[in-house]
Amino acid sequence: MEKRDYKGPIENSIEMAIEKIENLLKSDYYLSGRSIAILLLQEDEEIRNLVKEKDVANFDRIEDIIKDTKLHYANPISYELAIERQDEVKDILGRYVKFEKDRISPQEKLSRALMNPLFGIPALLLVLYLGLYKFVGQFGAETVVNFLESSIFDKYVTPFSTVLAARIIPWIALQDLFIGEYGIVTMAFRYAFAIILPITAVFFLFFSLLEDSGYLPRLAMLIDRTFKKIGLSGRAVIPMVLGFGCATMATMVTRILPTKRERIIATLLLALAVPCSAQLGVIMALLQHNPKALLVWAGVILFIFLLVGYLTSKILPGERPSFYMEIPPLRIPSLSNVMIKTYVRVKWYFLEIMPLFLWASVLIWIGRLTRVFDLLINLLKGPVSAIGLPPEASKAFLFGFFRRDYGAAGLYDLNAHNKLDGVQLAVACVALTLFLPCIAQFLMNIKERGWKTGLGISVFILVFSFSVAYALNIILRSLVVVL
Repeated sequence: MEKRDYKGPIENSIEMAIEKIENLLKSDYYLSGRSIAILLLQEDEEIRNLVKEKDVANFDRIEDIIKDTKLHYANPISYELAIERQDEVKDILGRYVKFEKDRISPQEKLSRALMNPLFGIPALLLVLYLGLYKFVGQFGAETVVNFLESSIFDKYVTPFSTVLAARIIPWIALQDLFIGEYGIVTMAFRYAFAIILPITAVFFLFFSLLEDSGYLPRLAMLIDRTFKKIGLSGRAVIPMVLGFGCATMATMVTRILPTKRERIIATLLLALAVPCSAQLGVIMALLQHNPKALLVWAGVILFIFLLVGYLTSKILPGERPSFYMEIPPLRIPSLSNVMIKTYVRVKWYFLEIMPLFLWASVLIWIGRLTRVFDLLINLLKGPVSAIGLPPEASKAFLFGFFRRDYGAAGLYDLNAHNKLDGVQLAVACVALTLFLPCIAQFLMNIKERGWKTGLGISVFILVFSFSVAYALNIILRSLVVVL
């Protein structure tokens, strides 16, 4: 942003702050002093740390200038600077560029329609139905998963591994590590390759198509008003949508949110009511033949998402979030871009989760040998029975802490053996979706929000998830709802 004479009081305040900060910068930086000052006013953390290290003597005075300048505005300074740049661009264009009479192209008409609730909400529901339910849920979680499980693992991988382990490993206890109920081959590899990998790949393919088409910024503008009711802005659509892929990654992406208040709210909602792609795919596979149960699950999760967000926004202090975003043009997705993005994300996700799956199998094996897991499972049987589920479901909740997909896959196995009726299935899916985040997301919450906030979020979720499931079970049973 070039230095120019400002006339308004806000602009004068910004310019005066820039000049004061620039005069206090005594060290050499790669950027100009003016650029450093503007970045400091926009609260760039990396530049702030650099200035704190190089200009120690003047750093407190710089901080005071930034605080005083922020008092002039209801909006973040970055927003005011963006408006100034936009006005400058309009001024230049008005002086040197002659425009023909505006003609709205069909592409622009569609773009505006997608941001209008009258057309945008039905379009969003259609995208969710075709993308998440039909493509990720039915094709990914049913067709592809069933093929890999039935035709590959059940017929070839598991029998071969069982025979091989029995031949080369003489100890039964050690055999269980590889081919037991929760062994490396029978659970970790099977879940990772036959359940999680195809669902994740299909989801990231869907997400890359949305991203490359330019739809996501329009979705952000569409839901901005609703998100403001829960203390967020349309910008939060990015971590929220990413949360359907991997909530651990999405928690890290909450860094793009401008205030601590928004980051806490987004972290809580990601941990509580946003299922990752693997968990979502398995839940959809569980509920696809029971539309009523699917509707109950989706309705409860959406209600909890909005309710908890709204109440949290009222409890946490802070100003209403502001939001602005560049809207790129709509376009037909590039096949090469979509495939590269999908490949990179699936590769990253798989390399991240495979070691966790292996460690989870080892920890479960150790826990079963030492009876620690039996103790924890017995402790969970009380709350699990209170929400109307069979005692065996307690394993799904315990293992769901190691990986949320483990818990969903555990319910998948229970349902396959006809141990859950329609109401139990709906209650179990709601409880497991709201249950504690996986251990990776739990650690990320602590890393990003601090151990007090991270631990507080987890304790709240533990109590809240069973409370909601308990109430839902009573309501469904009392109304004699048949699912």
